[in-house]
Amino acid sequence: MRYARFQRAVYEDMNKTGTLEACVPRKPMNSLREIIESSPSVRHLAFTTERENDEPQPLGPPRWDWSSVQRVLVVRLRSIGDTVLTTPSLFALRRFLPHSRIDILLEDWVAPVLDGSDLIDRVVIAPRDGTSARARVARELRAEQYDVVYNLHGGTTATLFTRATGAKHRVGFGHYQYPRLHNHVAPSARELWQRPTLHSVEQQLALIGWTGVPVSDRPATLLTVSEKAVVNVSEKLRVAGFEVEKSEPFAVIHPTAAFDTKQWATDKFARVAEELHARGLTPVAIVSAEEKAILESLIKQTSVRLIGLSDLSLPEVAALTARARLFIGNDSGIAHIAAAGGASCVVIFGSSNRAHWRPWTTRPNEVVFEEMQCQPCPGYFCAEFEEPECILRVPVERVVAAIDRLLG
Repeated sequence: MRYARFQRAVYEDMNKTGTLEACVPRKPMNSLREIIESSPSVRHLAFTTERENDEPQPLGPPRWDWSSVQRVLVVRLRSIGDTVLTTPSLFALRRFLPHSRIDILLEDWVAPVLDGSDLIDRVVIAPRDGTSARARVARELRAEQYDVVYNLHGGTTATLFTRATGAKHRVGFGHYQYPRLHNHVAPSARELWQRPTLHSVEQQLALIGWTGVPVSDRPATLLTVSEKAVVNVSEKLRVAGFEVEKSEPFAVIHPTAAFDTKQWATDKFARVAEELHARGLTPVAIVSAEEKAILESLIKQTSVRLIGLSDLSLPEVAALTARARLFIGNDSGIAHIAAAGGASCVVIFGSSNRAHWRPWTTRPNEVVFEEMQCQPCPGYFCAEFEEPECILRVPVERVVAAIDRLLG
């Protein structure tokens, strides 16, 4: 591959939010099986016997001699949630190849999500900016001489990185950008699972399973919480006025999201904070440094003591949510971190495809939404109303009811 061509193309990433599966119009669920399989938590309960008694199976025969595979690379660019939802695939690979090296290519701002994970040997960082920097990473990847590379993203940049490795086996789906740059092209995930509705996790597992890796048990997401992050979070809570030594029960609130179509109203989160306080839980709200104004507004609008944190790293978010009694927030990467860390979650959905993006966990979780004909949609803006009614119409009472079900 010519790196000059790579440099010209790295910014041509045309992959849209979600996947092809996520963008297909919804059809009514006509069977109990479809209803169960659209919900990871219910799926876990329904198929417990199957998962306990049966060995995980692949979704296809081996595509090569696995005994000769020493080095595997997983390419997964984009967001926090995308990275967390890749961990079931990493788990399946590590289980299948316990003695092989497994690396993952992530964007620099997301890479800390997998700090300390024993699912991988190394995180290779792809800079978000700079064609020369990305070309340098491509040269480094080629020097690693990977045997197998899985492209779990499918956009132009990810495909070019995949091709740049020069790996003997480069795997991607047929609907990807430039599919011919892969030498193993899988059919659609729907065809492999033989189901019309899939979660993002299942779509990624399909690509792994098509090559002969057992994935039929569809593992939950999993993150490692580092001791350093636990210590840092404890100190930040203490500075914010939270009495860590008393082991005070608390719930984490995440009131922000990437788009307005996914962000529930701040005043409604303030009411939820009051309801949590009434149930003996201290509300702890987390936002990024750029979102402090929303945190300040939340504090002003609630009548109860609320701990606010705006300086947590991604590993510290994992450490905080892992020790929380509950997580309540919008559909976001932070919600996926909470679910992967073992928190019981209430996630409020607006424009997103719930079946595709809900928490993938065996822990109790609730998805709260207002059913509308225009859902799901790309979510960059609301095309139907002056404001995103899908998220704004979700009532506080419904969220509180979900909280009570989890607490109960």
